[in-house]
Amino acid sequence: MSATAYSKIMRGTADDLFAHLGPRSAPEGRRLTAFAPGAAKLSADIGGASIPLKPVEGAPEIFVGELPREGRYRLTKTAANGHTQTYRDPYSFGPVLGEMDEYLIGEGTHARLWEKLGAHVVEHEGVRGTHFAIWAPNARRVSVVGNFNDWDGRRDVMRKRGASGVWEIFLPDLGEGTVYKYEIVAADGTVLPLKADPVGFGAQHPPQTASVVRDIAGYGWHDAAWMQTRAAQNSVSAPISIYEVHLGSWRRDASQNNRPISYKEAAEELVDYAADMGFTHIELLPIAEHPFDGSWGYQPTGLFAPTVRHGPPHEFRDLIDAAHRKGLGVLLDWVPAHFPSDAHGLGQFDGTALYEHADPREGFHKDWNTLIYNFGRTEVQNFLVANARYWLEEYHIDGLRVDAVASMLYRDYSRDEGEWIPNKDGGRENYEAIALLQRMNTEVYGDDASVMTVAEESTAFPGVSRPVSSGGLGFGFKWNMGWMHDTLDYIQKDPVYRRHHHNKITFGLTYAFSENFILPISHDEVVHGKGSMLGKMPGDAWQKFANLRAYYGLMWGHPGKKLLFMGQEFGQVAEWNHNGELDWAALDDPRHAGLQNLVRDLNRLYRDTPALHRRDTDPAGFEWILGDAADQSVFAWIRRGDAGDPPVAVICNFTPVPREGMALGLPEPGAWQEVLNTDAEQYGGTGMGNMGRVLATGQPLQGQPASAKVTLPPLSVVMLRADRG
Repeated sequence: MSATAYSKIMRGTADDLFAHLGPRSAPEGRRLTAFAPGAAKLSADIGGASIPLKPVEGAPEIFVGELPREGRYRLTKTAANGHTQTYRDPYSFGPVLGEMDEYLIGEGTHARLWEKLGAHVVEHEGVRGTHFAIWAPNARRVSVVGNFNDWDGRRDVMRKRGASGVWEIFLPDLGEGTVYKYEIVAADGTVLPLKADPVGFGAQHPPQTASVVRDIAGYGWHDAAWMQTRAAQNSVSAPISIYEVHLGSWRRDASQNNRPISYKEAAEELVDYAADMGFTHIELLPIAEHPFDGSWGYQPTGLFAPTVRHGPPHEFRDLIDAAHRKGLGVLLDWVPAHFPSDAHGLGQFDGTALYEHADPREGFHKDWNTLIYNFGRTEVQNFLVANARYWLEEYHIDGLRVDAVASMLYRDYSRDEGEWIPNKDGGRENYEAIALLQRMNTEVYGDDASVMTVAEESTAFPGVSRPVSSGGLGFGFKWNMGWMHDTLDYIQKDPVYRRHHHNKITFGLTYAFSENFILPISHDEVVHGKGSMLGKMPGDAWQKFANLRAYYGLMWGHPGKKLLFMGQEFGQVAEWNHNGELDWAALDDPRHAGLQNLVRDLNRLYRDTPALHRRDTDPAGFEWILGDAADQSVFAWIRRGDAGDPPVAVICNFTPVPREGMALGLPEPGAWQEVLNTDAEQYGGTGMGNMGRVLATGQPLQGQPASAKVTLPPLSVVMLRADRG
């Protein structure tokens, strides 16, 4: 080796230590070259013998010596103070990745990217250790650093795998819990800020930012029964009622510095609560590791790492497993729309705009001060699609709700003239993002058709929940943001003015079946000065509760799956605060407990009544009885299931005026059971109603073959079901 090569190794400018270090064949055996910073002496221990290595003249940190032809060796390093350290030489091991892996990663088509990149505890060449692999195609040098090598980037320099841009190294004897980062030297020689692992499975607790080796293999699942029935639970004809949860603020432990509950605690407390409340699914705000609590997880840096705020990966699996054993599905919020510019993250990862667009007109969200993935780059697309598959496969997640889809679909999203670049046809659609979403949905559903994907998409982009083969984006469901905005606008108005805004309720039914919709009252509606759901309601305290009960009755009686953010099921008074827990003490007030009882009963009724869910996405499942009674602010419609399922009449009175004996058309004569009344006393209402049933005669009315006199309490929703028994 030349003096120049020795010098580069010691200065950390050598880009391929595997070409210089480790054992090499020699006439009498093997010649070993080792780099040992801080060593006064270095020896190779092999076959019971200790062979001294000699420092190179002019390069005192590099040692050479002769070894027998066969046998695994260890190095013993003796410092000037006499301290000794024995370790295996990483440069004595061959590569782990195969040529096909290298090819597929470079091509951007590796379906199981997480099994090759990242840090994996493995046995390699008969030795237990950790294999590290990273994609950094424009780097001059990449090193793994940590306490194990004094964070010295000169020492464990990785092997570059040809044109794929992948670097790898096997570090023997490292395992679970090892803290590490990557030191990357850019093409121009700049040493970049230390980077966390983009495909790391664990991380330090924020504000610390290093990755942590986590062995995610070998978990023993107990949810086979759920997995076998999941397709039916996630179907468009299933009752789907989602409890949206920010795990960090659902409940906290005041006795331990107000810490958030752990995954294992949530596996008991949250799962039991959601099951008792009758929800069918829990949706967790982003779990992927993120540096800033105030982002609620929507600015992730570790897309493959469940946040350590609540425990390690296996304990996150405990939560999913417990939910499944209780018959609950679990959805995750997934964020491919943007990522933060934190120095340890993906931005300028190898000294270039690798994951993001270089041009801020394509690569920067000024609203969120975040970067945008380069969706058109195949390797980046592969990274994101593989991440979606990872959560579904490795953690048995039942579905992904994709955040901020609208910001992905349009190049001019929240941008003024001159701040965006048109597509190749001069338009505003982001073809590359569309292709990414279509690829994700195609591959995810191709892997397992029993999962669901959900788009938070706030525009009228066509075919969001239609198959890719038909030109759609391929999602299973779409949040109905239009319904949410219109109905909230309506219910917040004083009842005296609602007659002038009648179409805020009726308009949504003109497009209710154009997509597979979920009706969301999400966290976004109870933050940033918007107040809580109870706080939005007009009138005095009684009217606020009555309005909110009636609104939930409308929501559960309306076509579409349901989603409610935590705390709103019992009428949290204050706006959501991610730094504290929900106001559980409110349940000591009968009015809040009554609202909670209503939501529980709505979920039970929705789940147990086919007419209320079987045709949520089918226009044949809905028919107006009364849609034009604006002066009375009354709405009435029929919900139908399959042939033979008793129909349900949903009747809404959004004024404080009780309406006794109101004539309404019904689809069949006979007894109709009052299966829900939001004004019932157990919900905190007045108890006014229909004494449990009405009798429909054969007198036609409002286009229906029968009719009945119905009492509508003030600010209420009444549901009647045909009694065919």
